Amino acid sequence: MTYQVLARKWRPRRFYELVGQEHVVRALSNALDTGRTHHAYLFTGTRGVGKTTIARIFAKSLNCEQGTSADPCGECAVCTAVDEGRFVDLLEIDAASNTGVDDVREVIENAQYAPTRGRYKVYLVDEVHMLSRSAFNALLKTLEEPPPHVKFLLATTDPQKLPVTVLSRCLKFNLKRLLPEQIRAQMQRILEAEGVAFEAPGLGELARAADGSMRDGLSLLDQALAYGSGVLKAADVRAMLGSVERSRVLGLVQALADGDGRALMERSGEIAAFSPDFGGVLNETADLLHRIQLRQLVPQLPADEGDDAPALDQLAKRLDPQDVQLYYQFATHGRADINLAPDARTGFEMVLLRMLAFAPQSSDDGTAGQSPETRPVPAPAPAKSGDSNPAPMPPSPPPQAGNAGDNDGLPDWETLIERAQLRGPMRALAINARLHSLQHDTLELLLDRSHAELAVEPMTSQMAEHISKALGRKVRLRFIGSEDGVDDTPAARAEQQRRHIQQAAEQAIEDDPLVQKIKRDFDARVVPKSVRPLDS
Repeated sequence: MTYQVLARKWRPRRFYELVGQEHVVRALSNALDTGRTHHAYLFTGTRGVGKTTIARIFAKSLNCEQGTSADPCGECAVCTAVDEGRFVDLLEIDAASNTGVDDVREVIENAQYAPTRGRYKVYLVDEVHMLSRSAFNALLKTLEEPPPHVKFLLATTDPQKLPVTVLSRCLKFNLKRLLPEQIRAQMQRILEAEGVAFEAPGLGELARAADGSMRDGLSLLDQALAYGSGVLKAADVRAMLGSVERSRVLGLVQALADGDGRALMERSGEIAAFSPDFGGVLNETADLLHRIQLRQLVPQLPADEGDDAPALDQLAKRLDPQDVQLYYQFATHGRADINLAPDARTGFEMVLLRMLAFAPQSSDDGTAGQSPETRPVPAPAPAKSGDSNPAPMPPSPPPQAGNAGDNDGLPDWETLIERAQLRGPMRALAINARLHSLQHDTLELLLDRSHAELAVEPMTSQMAEHISKALGRKVRLRFIGSEDGVDDTPAARAEQQRRHIQQAAEQAIEDDPLVQKIKRDFDARVVPKSVRPLDS
C-alpha cells in the first residue's frame, strides 16, 4: 500500500479537528447552523495553518446530503467526494499558476450554471493575491453579485496585495500562527495513534522548528521518522535540524551569569562541535532569556514545567532584569551580525563576547565591565532630528571653561542616572560615559568608541527625555567619541570597586589559617578565580 504523508493523512475533516483556529471555527459554525452564510470569504494567514482545509470543510458542510450544518456527516457521497478531492461542484483554482484574465473569465462564465450535484457551487481560489489586476477587475462584478448558488472562498498568505475593492466584498478571517505547544500536542496525538515510539524532547524541537505551521511540523515529523528508521529520538532530531540541546544553551547563560569568559567559550566550543545553525542557537538563547524574564517580572504567571525549570528559577534570582533585557537585545540583533562575520561561529562568539563585555560583573580575568581594547569603530548613523545628536562622533575636545567645564557646576552623573531611572541598554550607555559639559540645553558626554553601537536612535532620544525629567528642564544629548578611552565613568568606578572587593576576598582566603594548613598538608592550591566575595 502506498504510504501517505502525515500532513495529508491527518488533515482535519471536521471543524472540531482543527487546532488553534477556534475564533474562525466558531464564526463559521454559527453561520452554517443559522443559515446566515456570506457569499464570499477570505482566509488569510501564514502557510500551513489551515486556510484551504477550512475552506474544504466549509464546502462539505454546505453540501452534505444530511443537510447544511457545521457538522457534516463525513460518510455520504458528497462528503466522501470532497475528502477525496473529486467533488465536481468544488472548483479549486491555484491563482499562482492561473493568474490571467482568461482564467477568471472562464470561472465567471461557468458560475451562472447551477451546481451539478450539490446545493452550492463552491470556488476555492488559493493564493488569490497572485491574480493580475485585470483578472481582479474581471472578478469583481461576480464577486459582488454572485448567483445564489455560488460561494467564493479565497485564501492568501499576503492579504496586503489584494485590492481594497476585493477586500470590501469578503468576510475576512485571519488564521493564527500556531504555538509550539499546540503543534507538539497534535504531533504527540498522531504518533500515539500511529503506534510510533518517540522521545518528548524531540517533539519539542520539531514544534519549535515548525515556526507556527502545522503542515511544516508534520512534514518535519515525517522527515525525522525517516531519519530515525521509524522511531523519533531527540538526538536524531537535533542532528537533522542542526539544533542543540537546550541544556547546552542554558550553559551559555549560566556562564554569563557567572561572568566566566573561559566557561562561555568552552560552552560555545561544545555547541560548535555539533555544526549547528548558529542563528538558531541565538534564537534558543533569546527564548531562554524570555522565560527567565517572565519569572522575574511576571511571577504570578504559571511557570513552565520543563526539565530546565529549576535552573531557570535560579538564573532568574541571580541575573539583573536589566541585564536580561540587554542580553536578549544582543541575541536577537546578533543574527544579522552572523551573516556579516567571516564565518558563522565567529559571528556567534562575538555576540556572546558582546554580552560578556557589557555585563556588570563578568569574565574570569577580572576585567569585566571594562571597555574592550580601544579601537576605531564606525560611528553610528546621525540622528534625523530631535533631542539628541549621537553621531558622527567628533574627536574628544579639551574641557570647556567656566560653568560648562566645571565639575562644583555639573550635576553628579551617577546620581542623575539613578534619578532618571535609566534601565537596560540606556543604562549600559550611560554608565560607560562621563559627563563633560552642560551648555545651555546641550549635555555633552564623553564616550569610548568601543561603546558607540549603543549611541543610536531612538534610544538616545528616549535617554534625553529621561535625563530632562530628572533635571527639571529640557536638554539635548551630544556624545563625543574618545579614541583613548574614557576613565572615571560609573562603570569604571564600579569595576574598580569590584576588583578591590575580589582581591580582598582572595587575600582573606589565602590568609585563612585552615586554608594554609590544607595547602601545607596536602600540597593543595586555591583555584584561581574560584573565590567569590560574599554578597553585601
